[in-house]
Amino acid sequence: MQVTMGGAPMNLAGAVPAVGGAAPAFSVVAGDLSAVTSADLKGTRVFITVPSIDTPVCDTEVRRFNQEAAALGGVSINVISMDLPFAQARWCGAAGIEAVKLYSDYKDRAFGKAFGVMIEELGLLARAIFIVDAADVVRYVQVVNEVTNEPNYDEVLAALKAL
Repeated sequence: MQVTMGGAPMNLAGAVPAVGGAAPAFSVVAGDLSAVTSADLKGTRVFITVPSIDTPVCDTEVRRFNQEAAALGGVSINVISMDLPFAQARWCGAAGIEAVKLYSDYKDRAFGKAFGVMIEELGLLARAIFIVDAADVVRYVQVVNEVTNEPNYDEVLAALKAL
């Protein structure tokens, strides 16, 4: 699969999981540098991948989902990027982010590879959103074709409400 970044084609490593299929296993790094695996995260989960939390579009996207989180009772929102946990913590503190959790894929790139969103040319994650239900079934996938564009928020929120 390919996406573009500033119009330039970029290749994604791995395969994006299909809606209705099992969510792939992965491991990411939490803010305290501990490993968090897919088995550690339960319930209905939204996984949002962004290239870098310190970019304007990523900043806007995460702030938007942080605001929406209150209305999504019982749903955990997890943002994953290649940023180091220290940079993520600094950004969260400055932005007042409390309703979403940030994880880093810097160490093993396990999430990016498992979910097919690792941009091969850049070593960054593409902009994508996955909804996984409590039974670990993928219920929604949105891979944004142009990485510098925001996702379709309304579509994501409608998919969550339909669960």
